[in-house]
Order: sequence, then structure tokens, then C-alpha cells
Amino acid sequence: MLATRIRRWKSVALATAAVMAGLCAPALTATPAAATTTAYDSTYYKNAIGKTGTSLKSSLHTIISANVSKISYSAVWDALKVTDQDPNNTSNVLLLYSGVSRSKSLNGGDVGDWNREHTWAKSHGDFGEVVGPGTDLHHLRACDVQVNSTRGNLDFDNGGSAVTNGGGSTVDSDSFAPRAADRGDVARMILYMAVRYEGDDGFADLEPNEKVGNGSNPYMGKLSVLKAWNEADPPSAFEERRNQVIYDTYQHNRNPFIDHPEWVEAIW
Repeated sequence: MLATRIRRWKSVALATAAVMAGLCAPALTATPAAATTTAYDSTYYKNAIGKTGTSLKSSLHTIISANVSKISYSAVWDALKVTDQDPNNTSNVLLLYSGVSRSKSLNGGDVGDWNREHTWAKSHGDFGEVVGPGTDLHHLRACDVQVNSTRGNLDFDNGGSAVTNGGGSTVDSDSFAPRAADRGDVARMILYMAVRYEGDDGFADLEPNEKVGNGSNPYMGKLSVLKAWNEADPPSAFEERRNQVIYDTYQHNRNPFIDHPEWVEAIW
């Protein structure tokens, strides 16, 4: 009987020690980011809350495609002067990729000007500058003319050499990487386009993939890199304000990945 009690005591002691060791040991995997809660969850996003995967993507597509106002490509000039306004200088816009603050009046096509950058390159799906994906403010940004030309229609990926006056952006023969402070912005703009344009409105079905050099195909890579950028560079106050201005004043739809960056992982 005594031997039985001793064996039981040893078993309990060993089990307790194992539990305590587990509590003290460092976690081997990262804890998933907590879900974001926004003022729009009970209204705008109510049919998407709680969903994942293709169901979430489908719900978001319906939400962000409904009752959308569209503008002409020429009207984008004035819209960007509002959406991309430098919060520290209301006479300027903040330029994508370089982070430079430049006078709103310097919009055009000459060296030293800023122009309209399609983050989802307009050749990837061949939608050009037509009203719709070609004029969607959620992926159009003010950008230095020369930096925009350097990016061209390249896919996004890590690596490459420094872009002249690019603020830390890099480029190689088949891909472009924005400066660190813009990488999450770019990821969320690209993935917005993939949800917004699903091929049911006369335009190509835009999708992210794991390739670079996608050319005129309606794909943009690399998805794994874009996901990592979304995690590493969360939405900024500038990005959130921009999303709100587009919703309130122009298109009346939102980029869901700015409101809920965790939905990137939930879908892809």
C-alpha cells in the first residue's frame, strides 16, 4: 500500500513539473494578431464579420463593390491632392515610395513633378486608365515621376538595388520593393484590388500570385511577400485618413485591409 502511494505521488509530481515547465518555456510559435474592431463592423462590414477564406473574400467583394461612385482619370489629379495631402503641410502631397513632401501644384509629367501611380500596374489585366480599376483611388497614389517610371509595371518582391531618390525603395530586373514605411500600404492596396475586381464587371479577375514577371496577365506577385509586408507595416494614421476620405468624399467604399489587416491572413 505504501509503495502504491509513493508511485502515485511521483506521478502527480512529475505531471505538475511538466505543466510548470510548459508554462515557463518560451512559445515556439507566434501568437496570431488580435482581431481589429472598427466602428463599421455592425454596419458596413456586418455581413463579413466572423467569416474566413473564400466566404470572407466573397462577402467583402459584395460590400466594397456596392453603390460605388466612380471618377474620371482626369479627376484623379484633384482627388489625390486631397487624399494624399501631407498632414504637416496642407499645400503638399506625400509621395508613395519616396516619402517626399511635394507641392500640390507640381503635378504633371516633367522631372520634379508628381504623377498618378497605379500600384496595381494597369498593364496587369490591361485595364489602362478607364473608369473603374484604372481610376480606383484605393490603389492610385501621388508619386515622383522618375520613381514611378523606375517601378514601371514590375511586380513586388524583396531585394534589388537602391532607387535614385527613392527613399530606400529598391529595384531589380523583375521586381520592385517600396521603402519600409510604404510596404504595408502597397500590400493592402494590391489585395484590395484583388477583392474588388473579380471579373464580374467587364474587367479582368485580378489576383495575387507567387510569381514576378506577370506582364499583361491579371496577376500581381508576390503574395507571400505582400502578406509579410502587411504584418511588418501596420496601417498608419495617414493610411487610415486616406481610407476615410475616399469613403466619405469620393468612392463611398472602403479598403477592408486597412480597417482589418488581419483579414489578409484570414483570406490568403
